[in-house]
Amino acid sequence: MTINLTIPHIRTVFLHAGAAAPAECCGLIGGSANGMAKTIYPLRNVAADPLVTYEADPQDLFAAQRAMRKRGEQLLAIYHSHPRATDPEPSATDVRLAYYPSAVYLIVALGGIEPVMRAFRIIEHEQRWEQVEYQIADE
Repeated sequence: MTINLTIPHIRTVFLHAGAAAPAECCGLIGGSANGMAKTIYPLRNVAADPLVTYEADPQDLFAAQRAMRKRGEQLLAIYHSHPRATDPEPSATDVRLAYYPSAVYLIVALGGIEPVMRAFRIIEHEQRWEQVEYQIADE
């Protein structure tokens, strides 16, 4: 399944990443079973070292999951940023902590002139990842 994001969705993720820098940001994207994103759920990063990793605030995470259920959405993607990277790829930590195998992982790199976002499937039990495509859909 390909994730379909609108320009406002991407803008929201980029703004969250920029506001959190130099720390990493994190959040969820909820949507329909056909892959159409509906809602961006920015979460607070409560990691011990947020400059190099992310950990979603548990209260934010549970609130986002409740809101998704209430809206009839499913978890489509998890996003986070790599503030100093120019070419986003999952880190070894990202792979080790990928607890949602059905989700697409979006990583935003902020180290270049413009933010760059790429999508990945992370197979945590095999300790590997593969790049996948996402589409920009009409609003």
